[in-house]
Amino acid sequence: MLLYLVALVGLYILCQWYWERQMMENLTEKYIFITGCDSGFGKQLARQLDARGLRVLATCLTPEGAEQLEKVTSPCLKTTLLDVTSTESVAAATEWVEKQVGDKGLWGLVNNAGVSFPLAPNQWLTKDDFAKVLNVNLLGVVDVTLHLLPLIRRARGRVVNVSSLAGRIAYGGGGYSPSKFALEAFSDSLRREMHPFGVKVSIIEPGSFLTGLDKCAAEFFTTLWSKVSPDIKELYGQEFWRKCKLKCSAEAKKNLQIVTDCMEHALISAYPRSRYAAGRDIKFFFIPLSYFPTLLTDYILTYGHPRPAKSLY
Repeated sequence: MLLYLVALVGLYILCQWYWERQMMENLTEKYIFITGCDSGFGKQLARQLDARGLRVLATCLTPEGAEQLEKVTSPCLKTTLLDVTSTESVAAATEWVEKQVGDKGLWGLVNNAGVSFPLAPNQWLTKDDFAKVLNVNLLGVVDVTLHLLPLIRRARGRVVNVSSLAGRIAYGGGGYSPSKFALEAFSDSLRREMHPFGVKVSIIEPGSFLTGLDKCAAEFFTTLWSKVSPDIKELYGQEFWRKCKLKCSAEAKKNLQIVTDCMEHALISAYPRSRYAAGRDIKFFFIPLSYFPTLLTDYILTYGHPRPAKSLY
């Protein structure tokens, strides 16, 4: 019986290995639309797909970001400006994409644009602080996706949504984790809805990586602390703020290609996965941790963290 089980597992692994190496044909004729290409994952993915010969339609928030990207890519890559929080900007970008792709349709949409800050204890923040993150990470993704779905259906293409380890476990206060939890739900429902139309939807779940979003953590915490009310400052204490600032400024992994390779596979594989866990920390720590008993998960996540000055424990 054990021998049959081992053989069955071995056959499954062999089949999966074979399936994941089957790639789509005519890649040079496929158009890929990527949001948030000013820096980080978006910029790396745009360069990576451009080098492979795909027709990349990259969007940046600023003209400077678009100019820098054009300098390091081929003339085949096209850029446009996009603010995912503005429906007018999304509509204009959709018209631009339709002119670029014509009857071919849009093969791939990568919803990469995102923000992490304000990321701080919930009591330090306001409703508007939560809304700033949700408007980009969730509502922006929904708006872009709904505008471009007709073009994606035409090509029977792909939607790739960039989530996070924070979509598995609420890691810190603020709107980042809520936005990623909601994005996972949106992606799951969209995947089932699009299946009859031949459209595949994948979720990318990166672990801890250093992107353009992380570079101003210390400055952010300094500015935020100056705006916190006196009673909250007394409740948490100066030492708590100092340790939080140091912790959020700690360096994370820099090899962004670990994530962009997952994005690329989701776009060009004949059999893409529905979920990609990018990074050893999310594969071997955060995903298993999400299944632990709540008491144990809370202890592990808060072990060694700074305590508020007025803490009871």
